[in-house]
This record gives sequence, structure tokens and C-alpha cells, in this order.
Amino acid sequence: MKNFKANGLPLLIGSLPMDSHEEATKLVLAHIPDIPLWVQLPLYKEEGMINQFLPGLPGFTEEIEKSFIDTSKPEFNEEFIAFFEEYLSVTESGSDVGASRFALSGTRGKGFFEFLKQVDKRGAPFTALKGQVTGPITFGTAVKDENDKDIFYNDQLKDAAIKKLAMNARWQAKEFSKRGAIPIIFLDEPALAGFGTSTYITITKEDVIQSIEEIVQEIHAENGLAGVHVCANTEWDMLLGSNIDIISFDTFSFFDKFILYPEMIKTYFKQGKILAWGIVPTHKAEVIEAQTTQGLVQLLHDQMDELSEKIQIDKETVISQSFITPSCGTGSLDLESAKKVLRLTKEVSAAFRRD
Repeated sequence: MKNFKANGLPLLIGSLPMDSHEEATKLVLAHIPDIPLWVQLPLYKEEGMINQFLPGLPGFTEEIEKSFIDTSKPEFNEEFIAFFEEYLSVTESGSDVGASRFALSGTRGKGFFEFLKQVDKRGAPFTALKGQVTGPITFGTAVKDENDKDIFYNDQLKDAAIKKLAMNARWQAKEFSKRGAIPIIFLDEPALAGFGTSTYITITKEDVIQSIEEIVQEIHAENGLAGVHVCANTEWDMLLGSNIDIISFDTFSFFDKFILYPEMIKTYFKQGKILAWGIVPTHKAEVIEAQTTQGLVQLLHDQMDELSEKIQIDKETVISQSFITPSCGTGSLDLESAKKVLRLTKEVSAAFRRD
């Protein structure tokens, strides 16, 4: 995978404001035919980035108003043992991960299986196929126990959550590999934008890296590329120094913060790794409306020129190790704004590669 070249191709972050998985997948394939992704539709609560990956965890409890992990229920210890027995069965005994609790299923897996259906129907080869799981920091600090405490701070529950996400990522990569495509699996980590603040004061860089790299290891085991998406600013040295293959960042709003790590970025590129430049803004409809393809292409050229000069790596190399993306997902936008984001991503990538 170290020889994979992104070459300025477009890539998406996983959500759309639609209620039809079939139409959402068609929209993705129409705009991003080389490396399409399966779509999360947050209009369905089961496809929220936390809810989608909750079932299968020991102690999982779903009530009308909330879902949580209940360690006080009498059968919790039995569920916990069963979880790890199944984990070991898949990882050490070769049981089918697709038939396990680690695969998406039912209402939470509709987008994934619709995607596979349309990919199989198309039959044409793809450069790669993209999927995603919620990152372990975001997931572990959003999911609560019965006392309303984040499960990330309970070592037992944190370990189970990371392994659940890791095996789901591996399952996705395995399904993509079956179709002759390179798997690209992203860890979506919006919580890392708050790293270092009082909210996450007890979480260390080591906690972040160890949690992420356990998932990366499973993606690599299926010969996949592992990416991390952070939709705002963070302490980028954590990720630049990790085993992550692709770092996805909001270059439209935070380029000036990202380039504060020139030596680490240089080393990152020297390792053959990839940046996903989130040049198409997604945070406000009026900002999206104001953008033009030509304007975004020029902004991206200016940023890449600046980075190339700062890290002393030629721009052609930078481009060959770059994807063009939106700055974040579009699930919270109105549909017309979301469609414009997809169109701009496609057009900026095409224009950039022509240049």
C-alpha cells in the first residue's frame, strides 16, 4: 500500500442529508466514481455516528430517550465474556467476521449493503472503495454507562469499544478486498478538535495513539489504507507521528494551523503517506453558496505552493500524495448545499488534475 498514489482524486466524508440509501449511493457514484464510499444518513437515528456502532457491545441498553452501556445489569459479566470469546473466535480461530457481532446489520447497515449492491452491479473496477467507523476517542467519550460516565474512562469498556470498532473496520476492508478494490477505511474523530481542553484533560497523546493504532492494525491486516478525519484543528503531531496512512483535515479553515508542523509533515510525505485536503467548506450554507470551482482551485494551489516551499518537497510529489475532499460530512446541511459540495469536490479535483 505504500506505493498507492492519490494523485488529486476526489474523496468524500461519509454523510448526506437524504432518506433514500439507493439515491444517496447513486449520487455518490455519479460524483466520485473512482473511490466511492458508503453513505451514512443521519436522518435515521440508527445511523448517527455513535448509534450505528453500539449494538454488540456488552451491556448495550436501548431505551426510548437514550442508549447506554449498563454494567449493573445481572447478565453484564456473562455478556462481557461472550463478547471476548467471539472476538477471539474471529481473530484467532478464523471465524467469519461477517457473521459476527462486529459486522453492521439490520437498520444500521442499510447504507453499507446498498453500497455493495450498487458496486457489484456496476462491475467496473474501482481505484479503491471507502468506508468509515467512528473514531475511538469520539466514540468512547460520547457513549455513557449507567452512571452517565464516558466509557473511555473505564478500561474494561474502552477495550471492548476499541475492539468492536477495530473489527468492524476490518470487516469493511475485507468486503472491499473481495471486490478487487483497495480498501480505505477512515476513523472519524471530531472529538480530537477538543483534545487538550478541559473536557479531555485526562486523555493523553499516548491514549489517543494507542486507541487509534489498534484499529489501524486491523485495517492493515486486510491490506487496507487507514485514514483519520478531524473536522477542525487538533494537535497534528499526534497523527503525523502515527501509523495512519491518510490524514484528512479542513484546509479551507485551518491550513495555517496544520502547517505549524513542517518537519513532521516532511517526514510524513517521505514515508509515502497521504493528505486529504478538505478544501470544499461544509459548515454553513451561505459559505458554500459563495464558493466557485476556480476560486477553490486557486486557494488550493496557493496552499500547496506554500507547503511545498516550507517542507522543501516538490509540488508534484505533494499532489501525487493528496486527495481532494470536503472539509467534513454534509449530513447536517440542506440537500442543495450538500449537492453543491459534491459537485465542487468533483470539479476542483478535475481542474486540479488538468492543471
